[in-house]
Amino acid sequence: MLNTLLELKPRDVPLRVALRNTLAIVLPLALAILAGRPGIGLGMAAGALNTMFIDQPGPYRLRMQRMLLASLASGVSAYVGSLLGAHIVLLALAALLCGVTGGLLVALGPNAGRTGLACMILLVISAATPLDPLTALGPAALIVGGGVLQMLFAIAAWPLQRYRPERQALADVCRQLAASVRGGDDSRSAPPVTQALLDVESLLHGEHRARGGVMETFRVLAELVERIRLELLALHDLHETLEDGDAKRTLARVLEYAARALETIALALDQGASAHGAAAAMEGFDAALGSLREICASGHAPREVMIALARADGLGGQLRAAARNADFAGSRGELRAGAAELRLPAAMRPGNAAQTLRANLTLSSIAFRHALRCGVCLSLAIVGERLAGIPHGYWIPMTAAIVLKPDFAGTFSFGLLRVIGTMLGLVLVTALVHYAFGGVWERVVLVALFAFGFRLLTTVHYGIGVMMLTGLVVLLFTFDGTAPADVLQARGLATAIGSALALVAYVVWPTWEHLRVRPALAAMLDAYRAYFAVLLQGEPDQRAAARTSARAARTNAQASLERLRGEPRRDRALIALAEGVFANANRFIRAGMALEAVTLDARTLPQRDAVLAFIERIDMSLAALARDLRGGTPPQIGSLREEERALVAALEAAATDEEARNVAGAITEAFDRMTDSIDTLAHVLREDGRRAGGASSAR
Repeated sequence: MLNTLLELKPRDVPLRVALRNTLAIVLPLALAILAGRPGIGLGMAAGALNTMFIDQPGPYRLRMQRMLLASLASGVSAYVGSLLGAHIVLLALAALLCGVTGGLLVALGPNAGRTGLACMILLVISAATPLDPLTALGPAALIVGGGVLQMLFAIAAWPLQRYRPERQALADVCRQLAASVRGGDDSRSAPPVTQALLDVESLLHGEHRARGGVMETFRVLAELVERIRLELLALHDLHETLEDGDAKRTLARVLEYAARALETIALALDQGASAHGAAAAMEGFDAALGSLREICASGHAPREVMIALARADGLGGQLRAAARNADFAGSRGELRAGAAELRLPAAMRPGNAAQTLRANLTLSSIAFRHALRCGVCLSLAIVGERLAGIPHGYWIPMTAAIVLKPDFAGTFSFGLLRVIGTMLGLVLVTALVHYAFGGVWERVVLVALFAFGFRLLTTVHYGIGVMMLTGLVVLLFTFDGTAPADVLQARGLATAIGSALALVAYVVWPTWEHLRVRPALAAMLDAYRAYFAVLLQGEPDQRAAARTSARAARTNAQASLERLRGEPRRDRALIALAEGVFANANRFIRAGMALEAVTLDARTLPQRDAVLAFIERIDMSLAALARDLRGGTPPQIGSLREEERALVAALEAAATDEEARNVAGAITEAFDRMTDSIDTLAHVLREDGRRAGGASSAR
C-alpha cells in the first residue's frame, strides 16, 4: 500500500494535449476579465475543466462525440443542481439518481466513468447556489460552452492531421516492441504491448474508426506488426534456451537490429515521413543473419539455432514490409480507394451501451455495487452537510464522489492522497495569493500553471494532481470574490470528512477481489483455449478475434490480481496461486504464439492429424483447469508428457527434408513448453487444494 501511495508513474500525457486543455480554460477566463464579466469566464472555465480528461487518444470522430456528450451531460447536471439547490429532499433524490447513473457508467469504460463523475461534481457544486429555472439556464449554458470549446481544441487538427491518432498508435506499438526486445522479459511474463495492440484494434476496426482507403494500409501495417511480435516472442524465448555462446550472441545482435528497425519505423510514423532510415538497421540485421546462417551451415548447430534461423528469416521480410507500408501510411495518401472496410472482430465489438448497462444491473456486478455506493453516499453526504450547516459543505459530497472507487485499494489510496493533496494545494495557493500573486493577471497566470500541472501530472501521481486541482479551483473562486484564506480550514475539514465517508461506505458494503480473482483467471484460461482452438484450423479473422479476446481476458485477470494485492488482510496463499496461474498461463500463450508464427510460414503441416489430436487433448486439459479453478477443487487431469513425446517421435520420423525438420522442430519446441506449462498449472492448483484441505481440517 505504501508503494502505491509513493509510486511515480511514467508521464503519458503529451505536452501539446496539456497545453490545449489549459488554453481552453484560460482563454475564456482572460477574455471575460477583459470584458469586465469574470462570471462568464468562470462558467466556461468550469465546463472546460470538467471535460478536460475526456480528451483522450482515439479517432477524432469518437473524441468529438464523447466530449460533446460529456459537455451536454455536465450542463444538464449543473442546471438540475441550481434548480433543486434550495430543496433538500428533491436534491437528495437527484443526487441518488445521479450517483447511481454516473457510477454505473464505469461499466462502459474509463471515459464514460469520467463523464459520470463530472456530472456528480457539477450537481453538487451548482446546488450550493440555488437559482430560478430561467436564471439557471445561463450558468448551465456556459458550462456546456466551456466543454464544447475544449472539444474544438481537441479536434482542431482533424482536417490537417486526419490520421495522426492511427499513426501514433502504431508507432507506440513499434516503440514498445523495441523496448521489450531490450528489456529482457522472461517467458513467464505476459506477452508485451497487449494494451497497445488493443488500442490499435479499436482505432482501425472500431465503430468510430476513420474512413478512407489509406486505412487499409494501416490495417496491413497492423497485421505486419502482429507478425513481427510473434517472431520476436519466438526468437526471444529461443535466445533464453540457447547454450551455444556464439549462437546466443549472434541472435542477440539480430534482435538488437530488429529493435533499431522498429524504432526507425516508429519515428517515421510519428512524423508522417518516409521510413528509409530503416535501411541502415536492416543492413546490420542482414549481417547478423548471415552470421547465424554460417553457424547453422557448420553442421554442429543445435536444433534451436536452426529454428532461430528460420524465424529470423521471416522476421527480416516482415520488417522490410513494415518499413514499406509505413512509408505509404506516413504520406497519408488515399490508397486502395473503394476497398471493402473490415469490420470489428466479434470479441471487440462495443455493442449497444444500453445492453452493457442492462447486463450490469445485478448485485454481482462490480459496476452496479459501485453505482449504489456512489448514489447512497452522495445523497447522504448532501443531506448531512445541509443539516449540519457546514461552511462550504458541498466539498464533502464532491470529495466523496471523487474518492469512491470500485475497489478498496483505489478508494483508500485516493482518499488518503486526496486529503494530503488538498491540504498542500490549499496552503500553497493561499500563500502564493496572499504574499506574491494577488493581482488579477498574476492569478490568471497561476490558473494556467496549475491547470497545466493538473493535466500533465495527475497520471504521474494522484496526490500531486489533487494538489494542482485544489489550487486551480481555489484560484478560480478568487475571481468570484472568495479569498483563499477564508476557506482554508473549512475546505480542508470537508475534504477529510468526504474521504472518510467514502471509505466507510466501501467498508460497510465491500466488493472484495478475493471472491473474483479465480473467475477472472479461469476466464483468461478459457480465452486462451479459444485462441488455441482456431490456431491451425480457423480463418485469419477468427484468429484475430481470438487473439483480441485473449488480450482482453489477460488484461482483466491482471487488473484483478493488482486489486487483490491492494486489499487489507491480503490472502497471501490466494495471491501466490494467482501469480502462479498467471505466470504459467503466460508461458502457455507465448508458446502458442510461437506455434502460430511457425504455421503461418509453413507450406505444409507435418503429421497434421496427430497434431490436431494433441491440440484437442490440450484443449480438454485447459477446460478442466478452468473449471477446477472456478470451483476451487484440485484438477483431475493426467500428465500430457507421454502423449507429447509420442507426437515428437512421429514428427521427427515424418521430417524428410531440411524445411520439414525445421518446422517439426519448432512445433516440437512449442508443444514441449505448452505441456510443461499445463502440467505446472495442474500442480499449482493441486497444491492450492491441499493447502485449502489442510486449513479446513485444522478448523
